[in-house]
Amino acid sequence: MESIGLVLEGGGMRGVYTAGVLEYFSEQGVYFPYTIGVSAGACMAASYLSRQQGRNRTVNVEWVKDSRYISWGNLLKKGQLFGMDFVFDEIPNKLVPFDYKALEASTEEFVIGTTDCRTGETVYYKKSEPDFDVLHILRASSSLPFIAPIVEHAGRQLLDGGISDPIPLRKSQQDGNKRNVLVLTRNREYRKSPNRFAFAIRRAYGKYPAFVDRMLKRHETYNSTLAYIDEQESKGTTFVIRPQEPLVVGRMERDSKKLDALYRQGYEDAKRLLPSLQAWMAQEQ
Repeated sequence: MESIGLVLEGGGMRGVYTAGVLEYFSEQGVYFPYTIGVSAGACMAASYLSRQQGRNRTVNVEWVKDSRYISWGNLLKKGQLFGMDFVFDEIPNKLVPFDYKALEASTEEFVIGTTDCRTGETVYYKKSEPDFDVLHILRASSSLPFIAPIVEHAGRQLLDGGISDPIPLRKSQQDGNKRNVLVLTRNREYRKSPNRFAFAIRRAYGKYPAFVDRMLKRHETYNSTLAYIDEQESKGTTFVIRPQEPLVVGRMERDSKKLDALYRQGYEDAKRLLPSLQAWMAQEQ
């Protein structure tokens, strides 16, 4: 499996699809030398790489019913729809413990993408680098504009990694992975539309003009990335796993039944596609 990377898209609660895919991979002992993700994709990767089977489902399907996880009350009280302290502190450190030692001991490289508010550029953090504070970086990568505060980390002001690099395939290639497995959270036909809230973006983040520009061009970045993925897929350098139909689950979904169905969808898609994936991985390039 030399030079094969695993690339994970974000998407808020749509990332439960990715959780299902990774659960099946974990059960089958399928791991890759390199995993990169942004936002929800990176969060799902953490439990996968720490070999904590079932944890992603527990956290993102069962605990989502708790108002501390996601609620309008959180937004009114703290200015954040997701309870970031609850999600990135109380759950992993008390309620559903995250195995930091297992992640550290894992041999796979783990890369998390974030967006720098000052420059508008993507900042990547690697597990192999010193001072890799996994939960703090995951929190930064998952902090969506308007509904989560900016995260301060190592002198930078960071937000959602999906803004600047929604599907970090090129970064994986730059890091030496000639072939990549992609897990996406949108169906093939989906394309992102221009942002309708330009005034609100400029008003809220006017002190960060590069970030505002990045937000306003986000649809262009996303759609051009999809075009690049199609090109790479046609060349045989990428293997793509994604929902076959438009999802009924939104970025802020709280319906645990819908989320569980999406989790099972990802799991079953991975199960169905594994023979084809194994054949693709065995090919000589």
